[in-house]
Amino acid sequence: MDFSIGDLSRRTGVKVPTIRYYEKEGLLEAPLRSEGNQRRYRSRDLERLGFIKHCRDLGLPMPAIRDLIDLSQHPDKPCETANRIAEDQLKAVRQRIAHLRKLEAELKRIATSCEGDHTVTECNVLKAFGDHGLCLQEH
Repeated sequence: MDFSIGDLSRRTGVKVPTIRYYEKEGLLEAPLRSEGNQRRYRSRDLERLGFIKHCRDLGLPMPAIRDLIDLSQHPDKPCETANRIAEDQLKAVRQRIAHLRKLEAELKRIATSCEGDHTVTECNVLKAFGDHGLCLQEH
């Protein structure tokens, strides 16, 4: 069975320009072309695009996805590279979560620093947004 680029997009939820970008970057093989020069994709392209989309949904950077695709082409290799990529991504996500928690705490402090019963000149929220030195911690 073959698919048009629109079919591929609808089935995976990946936008057409993104599919073309993945082709350009070599993450998807160049598709076959019909007599009318329309791109035609196979089931394996659909599977690969689903794989890429899921990796992107998990926040993996393009080089890691490229490494995973390359690894998948060598089924006899050990999977330690895949494990390392997953562990690196977990570490990156945990770092972003820690950063977001700091932002949350600072924004909560800023949002509750003013009752809204002052003039703009006396507004603690505007003062806090305007002067990083007023923050309680680095964020």
